[in-house]
Amino acid sequence: MPRRARRYLSSWRLLVVAGSTTGATVLALSGLGGTSTPVSLYHPLLSIHAQGTSEHMSQSNNWSGYNQGFLEKSTTFHSISAQWTVPTATQHTPGQAENSATWIGVGGGCLDTACTLSDNTLIQAGTEQDVAADGTASYSAWWEIVPVPSISASISVHPGDLVTCAIAETLPEVWTIKLSDVTDGQGFTQTVPYPSTYLTAEWILETPVVLNTSGASGIAALPNLTPTHFSLATVNGHSAGLNPAEGLQLVDSSGSALATPSAPNPAANGFNDCAHATSCAAPTS
Repeated sequence: MPRRARRYLSSWRLLVVAGSTTGATVLALSGLGGTSTPVSLYHPLLSIHAQGTSEHMSQSNNWSGYNQGFLEKSTTFHSISAQWTVPTATQHTPGQAENSATWIGVGGGCLDTACTLSDNTLIQAGTEQDVAADGTASYSAWWEIVPVPSISASISVHPGDLVTCAIAETLPEVWTIKLSDVTDGQGFTQTVPYPSTYLTAEWILETPVVLNTSGASGIAALPNLTPTHFSLATVNGHSAGLNPAEGLQLVDSSGSALATPSAPNPAANGFNDCAHATSCAAPTS
């Protein structure tokens, strides 16, 4: 059986404080070389290499999860939703800043399971789970329309919270993003214009690309995370019908696994994603 394609993602996002992106302050995290560094996340595909080590899923250098595309599903995507449990982040390597994001989105992924074509638009929202170099963990919620810098929401997010998120086109090229923290009742709603291509949909655990003040960049280290449990996934108002071939495994530059999604649950609308693991047990419901 031929090996599946390895996926590389591009198009960065900068985390900014809540409010207008005009003149917004970039959030800084202790990162490369111990300096204060803005965090950028690269999303749409940059290049493809047929050198994956997994027989049943594609590989990415910063995505782990599930991706559906137009060529596979013969449909465009105008809404997506899911819920997940915010994973607990702890330091994997002492003295190292480590970063992760959990999100859903429309656009930015592969159009087919072999990842022969990709998309460069992306509207998304999710949570961030980071660990500073001193071991302090931090959590937040955010939304983004690529290529505009992402906006951090004013709500508080805690490890173990149950989060629901939905992104839907409510009028032509007008989208409503809703994220709710079911555990403590907080949430936000944002309506924005965005000209999506509607070609992909995804449920993702990600490592960001870190850009430091000197212009050097590199993919952030992944913290230890408790398994991320996605459930009740939908697209276009219907159950997602996840297929194991739609899985994406996060790998490092040498092809070693950093995070791996499980097979779908029996309802094909959920999965687990395990950090620093080569396999991940599927949910039983």
